[in-house]
Amino acid sequence: MTQTIQPAQGTRAHTRTVMVSEIFGPTIQGEGALIGKPTVFVRTGGCDYRCSWCDSLYAVLPEHKGEWQAMDSAQIFAEVRRLSGDTPLLVTLSGGNPAIQPLEELIELGHQYGYTFAIETQGSVAQPWFAMLDYLTLSPKPPSSKQVTRWERLERCIVNATNTQPNHEIQICLKIVIFNEEDYAYARYVAEQYPAFPMYLQAGNHTPPQTADKIDISGILDRMDWLIQRTIADHWYGVTVLPQLHTLLWGNKRGV
Repeated sequence: MTQTIQPAQGTRAHTRTVMVSEIFGPTIQGEGALIGKPTVFVRTGGCDYRCSWCDSLYAVLPEHKGEWQAMDSAQIFAEVRRLSGDTPLLVTLSGGNPAIQPLEELIELGHQYGYTFAIETQGSVAQPWFAMLDYLTLSPKPPSSKQVTRWERLERCIVNATNTQPNHEIQICLKIVIFNEEDYAYARYVAEQYPAFPMYLQAGNHTPPQTADKIDISGILDRMDWLIQRTIADHWYGVTVLPQLHTLLWGNKRGV
């Protein structure tokens, strides 16, 4: 990530700052409904969760805060435009939990230049600006994460996202990472509660995040095969089972 970033020409001054862990791309989205789609990532710093298998602790734990940069919307967007060569494309807001950051100004600014915005969040913090998004992926964390789902907060995220302005559409989906049978049962429950939204399941990566190159690909593929067979055996034909493509390609490397 460029350390000194000048605001894009023609943008107005912004005062609210966002804690940014890294900005990188263009690359492809590695998971969920937008898998394979070219995108620039804006990874924010800070999270209200501590998932047991988190693969981006450098954007979560407070001891990494010194590595994050406080940037206003104009600075962030200037870097997005530089990386994308001023070609409007998808901007993926990630984390950490990007929902804890003030991102509405960035989304508004990017829309003026034809960029679209996607966010992935666990659904623990609901923001009014969710309605400004083009894509919202809600990824509640299953039992293997050692976190507790606050269902009323997840519901509030959906309510906020669907409170859109005329002529603006948002695509909402659910995505759950699966490690075991308990996670699978959790995903079935979530799908039953929210049948209107597409559900994506992904085989989790059990390789420790500090291991950048030595990924247990065969173990991940075995889990994915089990997950596919499990859904077929249940006649759960409305679900989409996907790999974490970025994991298979690049392991736990950052910035790809």
